[in-house]
Amino acid sequence: MSERVTWKIEQGVADVRLARPDKMNALDPAMFEGILGAIDTLGKSPGLRAVVLSGEGRAFCAGLDMASMANAGAGVDLTARSHGLANSFQQVAWGWRTLPVPVIAAIHGVAFGGGLQIASGADVRIAAPDTRLSVMELKWGIVPDMAGFVLWRGTVRDDVLRELIYTAREFDAAEGQGSGFVTRLAEEPHAEALALAHAIAGRNPDAIRAAKRLANHEGDAAAVLLAESAEQAALMRSPNQIEAVMANLQKRSPRFRD
Repeated sequence: MSERVTWKIEQGVADVRLARPDKMNALDPAMFEGILGAIDTLGKSPGLRAVVLSGEGRAFCAGLDMASMANAGAGVDLTARSHGLANSFQQVAWGWRTLPVPVIAAIHGVAFGGGLQIASGADVRIAAPDTRLSVMELKWGIVPDMAGFVLWRGTVRDDVLRELIYTAREFDAAEGQGSGFVTRLAEEPHAEALALAHAIAGRNPDAIRAAKRLANHEGDAAAVLLAESAEQAALMRSPNQIEAVMANLQKRSPRFRD
């Protein structure tokens, strides 16, 4: 853990929190490092079934802390890849998508700029109705560069996305749900996200991970169809798949092995 990001794991569910509430969890160098460390550690955590990502205090994340980040990019080659496909700035959002288990973002207050891109790295985004969102980068004369263009593709309607990027205007969670930035609304998004994460944790972990791999697959139809068949073949008659069937037939809670 770091001073900027905390987490605990209970019953296979990681409760991860951005922890800079006095600054509405704005992104400074220490926050970037904290998020990168959390993603790396969680990716190696045995028994992990799902992740809930939220922000402490009044907001999910207000985006870049412009004062502290003013010189952070000086001399940095943004085109260099430090984390597989991504650079470190992109990895704080893209990394959630690459975790082997589902990630649910619980959004409240504001999710601006980089904060919205971090939330967009989650598989599912649950927002409080009064949450305000913005693709804010054009306000500062730059473009979204924390993996948003990849994460929003296929989720947010293209013409709506372009308008929101070009104008940098704020919008509410209901509009965000209608356009694809938000999965659903909830008065208590963190509680809803935890309930969903625990429901996911009660399913066959092998099948959940396989489903996320398939959802992330970017191949053409032939490649995805073949991957689907390969994942299913590996699951069928495996110990956890048999346990899922037996638990249902015997009307009991399953006992899966990670």
